[in-house]
Amino acid sequence: MTTPLHYRHRPQRSTAAATACPTGNAPAAPTFIQLQAMADCMPQLTWMQGSAHQAAHWNPAWQQWGGLEDTDSAIDWTAQIHPLERGTVQQQWLSQTQSGQTQSGQTQPGTDTSGHMECDARLHHHSGTYRWCRVQAYPVALEGGESTWLVNAVDIQDQVERSHLLQQEVLAQSQMLDVSMDCIKVIRPDGSLAHMNRFGCDALGIAPESGFGMQWLDLLPPEVRPRGKRALQQAAAGKNARFEGTSLIAGQKPQHWDNVLTPIKAADGNTTAILCVSRDVTVERETALHMREANEQDDLTGLPNRRVFKAKVQQIIKHARDHDLQFGVMLLDLDHFKYINDTLGHVAGDHLLRVLSRRLAALLSPDSVLARLGGDEFAIAVRHIADENDLLNLAEIVRQQINTPITYAGKPINGGMSIGCALYPRDASDTSGLLKCADTALNDMKAIGRGGVRLFSKEMHEAAMRAASQVHQAREIVRNQLIKPYYQPKVNIDTGEVVGFEALLRWQPPQGDVQLPHTVAEAFKDYELATRISDAMQTRVFDDMTRWLAHGMAVPPISINAAPVEFLRDNFAERMLERMHQHRVPPHLVELEITEYILGDRGSELVARALTLLKKAGVRIALDDFGTGHSSFTDLRDYPVDCLKIDKSFVQRMTHERAILAIVKAMCQLGTDLSLDIVAEGIETQEQRTALISAGCRIGQGYLFGRALPAATVVAMLAPPTRTA
Repeated sequence: MTTPLHYRHRPQRSTAAATACPTGNAPAAPTFIQLQAMADCMPQLTWMQGSAHQAAHWNPAWQQWGGLEDTDSAIDWTAQIHPLERGTVQQQWLSQTQSGQTQSGQTQPGTDTSGHMECDARLHHHSGTYRWCRVQAYPVALEGGESTWLVNAVDIQDQVERSHLLQQEVLAQSQMLDVSMDCIKVIRPDGSLAHMNRFGCDALGIAPESGFGMQWLDLLPPEVRPRGKRALQQAAAGKNARFEGTSLIAGQKPQHWDNVLTPIKAADGNTTAILCVSRDVTVERETALHMREANEQDDLTGLPNRRVFKAKVQQIIKHARDHDLQFGVMLLDLDHFKYINDTLGHVAGDHLLRVLSRRLAALLSPDSVLARLGGDEFAIAVRHIADENDLLNLAEIVRQQINTPITYAGKPINGGMSIGCALYPRDASDTSGLLKCADTALNDMKAIGRGGVRLFSKEMHEAAMRAASQVHQAREIVRNQLIKPYYQPKVNIDTGEVVGFEALLRWQPPQGDVQLPHTVAEAFKDYELATRISDAMQTRVFDDMTRWLAHGMAVPPISINAAPVEFLRDNFAERMLERMHQHRVPPHLVELEITEYILGDRGSELVARALTLLKKAGVRIALDDFGTGHSSFTDLRDYPVDCLKIDKSFVQRMTHERAILAIVKAMCQLGTDLSLDIVAEGIETQEQRTALISAGCRIGQGYLFGRALPAATVVAMLAPPTRTA
């Protein structure tokens, strides 16, 4: 490890002057022997130049430190210098010693003995190495007019190593800062710039050799300086600070920066400097802007999306509230849109949505808001609505836009449209409330028949609340396992013998009476909830059957009802058969009751597959409420039906309406011709019983034969009679 030599030349008082007595009388100059004795007492490495009468002298400190022998007294001290520095130091040494002395060592008259030499050099150490020392050499006047040179040396190897290590660390840190892609600055507490890495210099257009020192705030754009000033004050007070800013260099686009200021504190807690790291976030800002724009727009139609629509409606609400105005919201839903996607493909459906979007945008006023909420659902916010009739008239005009022919691949793809409307502030005073009211009106429109306009009303709200309450109640029933099946007997009408049971859904709260299914009717429109209820019901029925069979009872077939939505997924049969297998219930003791509505076009393929699979496994299939739905007699050829159930509405009317009696007789004859069992429901009187027997019906159920019974009562009916002696 080497560093350049450092020479220092400064005036210094002569030894004689330094030892002057207080009275001002100069003391006698020391002799060489006296000076030698003084040098031997010094802790520094000391060498005295010899004279004509005296040999050069190394004091004990230098002899021990340098490992010198007595024979070394004739050696000049410069011989101990490292070879790389020896020539330079010797040249300076000769220049100093020869400038004011004769060959005999006598001081020439008028010679200034205050000459002084100082340098850092490596001196030979007893370890065999060379160590850095700080050397001072100065002349000393002796008694008799002679003079000599005194050389003192102090070991500074540790200081040099620390200094060299510090230089390396500073260099490494500077290099690390220069390769960083962040703009890194060291700021003094007064706000002046102490240092900045190369990237920062390039970003701010400052030359690295400028020396810095300028005010950091002056480098910021004027509009950013207030934020920078607050952050600087906060950091100077010892707290971390952060702010966003920009920089603008001529000919370049603006750069956005995220600035973090961190105080550098001394041991006493005072801030000595501030480290400012500025990260270029221009790309991130631009990317976020593009993403925000993309997230606000529907990719297919270019219309605003749901989030933007809600935000704009919120703005309209604020304006309407401030100016006592009203406005309307419409929710649009395309009827049978899924049919277009399924038959012509999604490309055709996308084409329909784009064409309709352009038509609606051209129809509406510029201050209206049109958005696509997703799928086939659109939303419109209309300002300047005079009253509800004004809103309904405009909604009807909007609905007519679907009627103008739209074709794809030469085929018409128009379909229909249903619209639900809500009025601010009559129906709701906030965005979510308005959308909820419009959605309620739209759902009501779909329930009574698609293809029209419906305005929200209080009655709709009450119906929606009841539906929500029923759904909530149904979830509680399933969660708390409150389902309790009841069993209504099926009997031979002629003999009254029980030939089977229909399992009917009941539920009972912890503190209350047994409840009927109509109290949770809305739950059966939801696939997930209806399936959970059905699963729980089947499990309870199969538990009862397993227990009855285990006790040796003669269990007749048990009918279980299935809601239409349960067939919307293609695993109904598998799940039911698996549950029967787990309970070890024979399939021939189970009958599945479905309604005519299940045989409609909604998932009819799934229904046919499920019924066929169950029939093949041995489960009987009964068609409930026959004659009340829209299915035709030809449907009986396509489904594996074992039994037709005459709806109770026919049974109750046939005794006083000849046409109805004729229908019942036709049903019974149909059953005979197709080898199907006929079961009459709702038999309440003997007159009805007699009429059914005359019509050819042999199995029935109703209050005349018995109401639905709990499982415990069924046990008594199934138990064999007790024998008497």
